[in-house]
Amino acid sequence: MEPLLKHRTISRQLTTEIVAGKYSKNARLPSEAQLVKRFGVSRPTVGRAMRELQEQGLIERRAGSGTYVRPEKDRGNSAHPVIPQIGLIMPNLFHTEIFEPICGELASLARVHDYGLWWGANMSSTAETQVMAAEAEALCEQFIERGVVGVFFVSFEHQTDREAANLRITERLKKAGIPLVLIDRDIGVFPNRSEFDIVGVDNVAGGYLLADHLIKLGNRRMIFVKRPLTAPTVDFRIIGAQKAMLDNGLQTPQPFVYTGDPTDIKFVNSFAKNQKVDAILCTNDHLAAEILQTLTRIGIRVPNDIRLAGFDNVRFASLLSTPLTTVEQPVRDIAITAFSALRERMTDSTLPPRTLVLTPRLIVRESCGAYLHQARGS
Repeated sequence: MEPLLKHRTISRQLTTEIVAGKYSKNARLPSEAQLVKRFGVSRPTVGRAMRELQEQGLIERRAGSGTYVRPEKDRGNSAHPVIPQIGLIMPNLFHTEIFEPICGELASLARVHDYGLWWGANMSSTAETQVMAAEAEALCEQFIERGVVGVFFVSFEHQTDREAANLRITERLKKAGIPLVLIDRDIGVFPNRSEFDIVGVDNVAGGYLLADHLIKLGNRRMIFVKRPLTAPTVDFRIIGAQKAMLDNGLQTPQPFVYTGDPTDIKFVNSFAKNQKVDAILCTNDHLAAEILQTLTRIGIRVPNDIRLAGFDNVRFASLLSTPLTTVEQPVRDIAITAFSALRERMTDSTLPPRTLVLTPRLIVRESCGAYLHQARGS
C-alpha cells in the first residue's frame, strides 16, 4: 500500500461496507483505535480517512459518543454528497455484441441502487494489443484514484499477451482492495482458476444444445470453427459439442476444430469443400455471419449444401440472408447476477471464489436446415 494512498484505501473500504449495508442506519462505526489496529496504520491516517467520509456525507461524528453512519435520506444534505461509483472495464465492447446490452442492464441496476457506473466504453476499438491493454490499465488507475467501490471486468482475448494484461489489471485492483467480478470468462486458460467471481452462461450446455440439435436433424460430421487466441469460454463450447456427439454414438472428426480467418476463402475451402463435413458450429454469430458470406462467394449454399450455427443470438442473427440458428445468452440475467455478486463481494470479501452460470436457450432458424422440408413442400 503506497503511503499517500493509505487514507484513501481505508475510506474506500469503509464506503464499500456502508453502501453495501454492512452497517445499519445510525449504527456506530468502529473507533479510531480499532481502525488503527485493523488497517495497521497511524491514528492521523485514520483521522484523515474519516474526515473524507464526513465530507462526503456518509458519516457524522458526535462529540463524546463516536462516529455514526448517516441515514441514506440525509446523505444528500452534505456539502459534498457522495454517489458510490462502480467501474466497468470491457475491452471487447466493440467486438462482441452481447456486452453492449449487458452494459446497459448494469447501468440500469446501478441507477436503481443509487450507484454510478463508470464505463470504459470509450476505449479504442483497435486490435492493437499494446494500445488496448494500456488504455485498460490507465482506466484501472483512474478507478483506483477515484475510489470506486467495485469493478466489473471482461478479460482480454484475441491477443498474444492477454493473460499478462489480465493479470496486471486484476492484481492492481486487488492490491487497492477493490472488489472484482469477472463477466463471461476467467482471466487465464482452463483448467487454471482465478480467485475472482465469474458470471456467465453455461457454455458446455450451449455447445451441447447446438450439436445435439444438428444431430437430430441428421447431421453426422460437424466441425467447429474459431478465431486464434479465443477466450476459454470457447473451449467449453467445443467440449459440449463433443459430448453431444459422444452421447449420440458419433466419433469426433479429425480435425474437429479449425482455427483461422472466416473471411479467408482458402481457409474456408479447407473444410467447406470436404464432402464429408455437413455442419459448421461457430464461436459466435459474428464469425458465423462472415463464414456465411464466404460460403456464398465460393458457391456453397446454407443450409442446402451445409448447415451453419452460431452462438449469442445477437440482433443481426435473424436478419442475415439465411437467418442463423444460434444459442441465446440471457444477457439481462447475467447482468443481474453479476451485480448481485459484486454487492455480496463488497459486503463480505472472505467469500470463496464463485462460478455463477446461467442457462442458455437454443434459437432455431433456417441456417440449420430445420425448415428445408417445409420449403421444398411449399
